[in-house]
Amino acid sequence: MDAPNPSALPTAANRAPLHIGAVGLTVRDLDRLTAYYRDMLGLTVHERTGQVARLGVGGVTLLELTAKPDALPDDPREAGLYHTAFLMPTRADLARWILHAAKNRVSITGASDHHVSEAIYLDDPEGNGVEVYADRPREKWRRDGELILQGTDPLDIDAIVREVDSTATYPSAPDGLRIGHIHLRVGNLAKAEEFYLGVLGLDLTRRRNGATFLSSGGYHHHVAVNVWHSNGAGARDAKRAGLDWFAVESNDRPTLDGVKQRLATTGATIQAITGGFAATDPWGTRVRFTLAP
Repeated sequence: MDAPNPSALPTAANRAPLHIGAVGLTVRDLDRLTAYYRDMLGLTVHERTGQVARLGVGGVTLLELTAKPDALPDDPREAGLYHTAFLMPTRADLARWILHAAKNRVSITGASDHHVSEAIYLDDPEGNGVEVYADRPREKWRRDGELILQGTDPLDIDAIVREVDSTATYPSAPDGLRIGHIHLRVGNLAKAEEFYLGVLGLDLTRRRNGATFLSSGGYHHHVAVNVWHSNGAGARDAKRAGLDWFAVESNDRPTLDGVKQRLATTGATIQAITGGFAATDPWGTRVRFTLAP
């Protein structure tokens, strides 16, 4: 235990040289989506206007929802979001959330033991994928050279719940909750690897049929990309709801500058934003790059 309350600390995944910050979604029903993430996950609404809601934990924004009532629904055959993965600081935190979800009859779409992690899957009311998970200790991860072996087995939910007393409550998300990774739908894996490996500088950790997993600092993955339903997809349709942007945070200026230099060599359009810069991947998915707070 590295603090009196380790649940108040983000995990090592979010202390890697490059890691995921916040995620921005375009939503058709702002009230409904705000209530969903507040109640389902226990996020705090940090700011709410007629057009935008920002939610997070401990003063850290994790999710920004922007209202666009006339947007078309997201299309899973197009490039976009597969899921946003919220990483619990500890297995006990995941257990408390599972009890909370069961008590409140939160609808889930799946559950898997990935060997490196234990995960529950959901869809928000507008079809945006959500993962809530906890990592297993790194010393228990199996490796093949630089690759990290991951599986998809049935999840022993009862074993997780036994981490806490059956009366354990979940009044809100733990302060150490962060977005551990983001999983994207893309149109072509080779192009995705060229951008996320070659330009962003992430490391390959795993390939499987139709998907690639990439990370920084030895994590199992900070970004995953797949073509399971979106093979051959072209540029994103700006008229649709769904993923608007996601943020990649860097722990130091040289790493951030390196990303910017590699983007410049590709001829990418780089836009200045507060605290950093932004660019788009080959499908028009907007990525914001900033220094970690």
